[in-house]
Amino acid sequence: MNLKIKISGLMLLSFSVVNAQKIDIAKAFKSAEKQTDILVRNVDSARKVKPNLVSPRTVEKGQFKMVISKDWTSGFFPAELWYFYQYTKDKKWLDLAKKYTEDIKKEQYNKGTHDLGFMIYCPFGNGYQLTQDTAYRSVIIQAAKSLSTRFNAKAGVLKSWDHNTDKWKYPVIIDNMMNLELLFESTKLTGDSSFYKIAVLHANTTMKNHFRPDYSSWHVIDYDTLTGNVRQKLTAQGYANESAWARGQAWALYGYTMCYRETKNKAYLAHADGIVNFILSSKVTPEDGIPYWDYNDPMIPNVSRDASAAAITASALYELAGYSKNNSKKYKAAADKILKSLSTKYVSKPGENYGFILEHSTGHRPAKSEIDVPINYADYYYLEALLRSNK
Repeated sequence: MNLKIKISGLMLLSFSVVNAQKIDIAKAFKSAEKQTDILVRNVDSARKVKPNLVSPRTVEKGQFKMVISKDWTSGFFPAELWYFYQYTKDKKWLDLAKKYTEDIKKEQYNKGTHDLGFMIYCPFGNGYQLTQDTAYRSVIIQAAKSLSTRFNAKAGVLKSWDHNTDKWKYPVIIDNMMNLELLFESTKLTGDSSFYKIAVLHANTTMKNHFRPDYSSWHVIDYDTLTGNVRQKLTAQGYANESAWARGQAWALYGYTMCYRETKNKAYLAHADGIVNFILSSKVTPEDGIPYWDYNDPMIPNVSRDASAAAITASALYELAGYSKNNSKKYKAAADKILKSLSTKYVSKPGENYGFILEHSTGHRPAKSEIDVPINYADYYYLEALLRSNK
């Protein structure tokens, strides 16, 4: 009798723990919709004053900040609107998504940035998947052509930045893994394997040079394009050259999970597993699963969190759970935990933050920019994580 009571108690405890991480997707989306209605109104008001500003980026020091189309974050807002349409099938969101996606269109010809995956593929890729509009298909392909011009065969990577040539010669940042999806998709759309080959070469070179034995990542690798050798290993947005910048770890996880999806190369799956192990085994991450902005900041816990890193990680974990058979339950549970925290503790109060959904992200702490703020890519990957958790 006592044994039965103990077993029942354990079962109840186990059920309670599992239940504690359940996310009310419908409630989370409804709340996000209400916030985004406010955001759209603020965007429209701002554009009446400055029509060249196309997307909301953040709120900093109480100021609502919009960006022009060539900003690396310009595509996240229209891409979010497509996610609302995907979830609700409400024509309101379809019309808004089409309207704001069009504003980024000219960036398909931009050869001066590695971020065309963010800028173009997020909105136009989502739009194409949901509408099969051939105009979107054409934009995706042209953007891939533009991005491909930044590839150096000797180094085997796509160049990230053209600025600060006094610091580096051919910088490649871990964030660039996120832009490879544009190339993979363009091979599927055209049959032209050159896009695929560039993406694979970049992923392989990055896997070789960007990671430490514990699967933490350097932020910036500087290459010599004459020899293909690494010149130096640095950071731009992390605490120090040897530190693990939280959003960089999230980009890496998401990027190699996506590369496995597109290639079925088990080396990418194993690499993604290694990155997850680094993230989930961290002893400095708080109990709610939302990391500090850099895993090695000596001021922890008295530093800002990064909800954007958490949202990216959760979204990646939901996908990776479908590929990693041995760790599927573990990854899904970790994603649920993060998403539960974001949806209950990190959402803006109704009507606040000009309509941004999440609070407490960190953009560029070393530059004293966007510290503990709402930011558009946090909202985008949060919505994506909600959608993925719902499948």
